[in-house]
Amino acid sequence: MKINIAPSILAADWGKFREEVEQVVDAGADWIHIDVMDGQFVPPITFGPDLVKALRKSVSVPLDVHLMIENPENQVAAFRDAGADVITVHQEVCPHLHRVLQSIRDSGAKAGVAINPSTPVSSIADLTESIDLLCIMSVNPGWGGQSFINKSLGKIKEARELLGESTDIEVDGGVNADLASKIISAGANVLVAGTAVFGKENYQEAMLSLRK
Repeated sequence: MKINIAPSILAADWGKFREEVEQVVDAGADWIHIDVMDGQFVPPITFGPDLVKALRKSVSVPLDVHLMIENPENQVAAFRDAGADVITVHQEVCPHLHRVLQSIRDSGAKAGVAINPSTPVSSIADLTESIDLLCIMSVNPGWGGQSFINKSLGKIKEARELLGESTDIEVDGGVNADLASKIISAGANVLVAGTAVFGKENYQEAMLSLRK
């Protein structure tokens, strides 16, 4: 499977999002990862559909919107209309997850599910045909710059065995060049990288390091 590098704008300079996103895309980013937080499911508050809309005008790569929010079903249409290509919701806040995933697909976006470090892969076993992407949180959600939880490697392997080769497996949290090969070997094909890209002076070198 193709390995996709998805720099997370959470680690970018918030005063010049468009410029930095354009630079990482020019440097070889495959996707752009956008962490949406509501101050409820996680303490911070970050971005809304208007930012997605602004970035959509600047770049053509897929916009990967990660909804770390409660009641995400209420926001699917707004983020899709803004230009999201992938919309990921958390298993932990969706009692009717199958319905939410179907609504995402019906909107024309790819449907993703994220699971926290304490949430087992088995929690989505009955939904494999409804998931286009599984995001394995390798840190506790809410803040960038955290250290990768090593037990996540076992979850990645388990997820790949469960989902086969047709579903993207994304890893979000603490991803860096030293860990990338282990994460990919375990079965992931989408690497969310925050400080490992935006924290470096040369974005192209940062992404080449992750690919190597």
